[in-house]
Parts: sequence; structure tokens; C-alpha cells
Amino acid sequence: MGAMRASLGVQCTFCHMPPDFASDDNPKKLVARHMMEMVNHINEQFGDGKVHVSCYTCHRGANMPLLAPPPAAPGGGL
Repeated sequence: MGAMRASLGVQCTFCHMPPDFASDDNPKKLVARHMMEMVNHINEQFGDGKVHVSCYTCHRGANMPLLAPPPAAPGGGL
């Protein structure tokens, strides 16, 4: 769970509802579960047993996946 927290830049309570952390009442927890299934399915397609993608692959520390790279810094061209 620590890797997921870091990958999304959130605290445990983003998905879990205290005091019953096992509760599925928060819809974000169900979305997270589906995302974990998706990541596992993608990694299984490689067939080599290695982790090729993770939550961090898309989220990069944000709770919503980043769909585009950040803008380039001024004067940072080639």
C-alpha cells in the first residue's frame, strides 16, 4: 500500500474509510482495485514475470493520471 500512496501522492484515507479500513464504501477504493487488476493484466501480457508498468507509470505522484507531459521549462530546448 505504501507504493500506491507514493505513486498517487495521497494518504491512506483517500481510498480507505476509518475506522473500518476494510470497508468498500468509498468508491475510490473500488476504482483502485480495478486499476490494480489492469496493471496486473498488462504485466502478465509480457510473460517474463517482470513488472513493466505500475501505478506510477501513469500517475507520477498525482491522484489523477497525467495525460500529457508537463510544459517544457523556458529556454530548455535542445
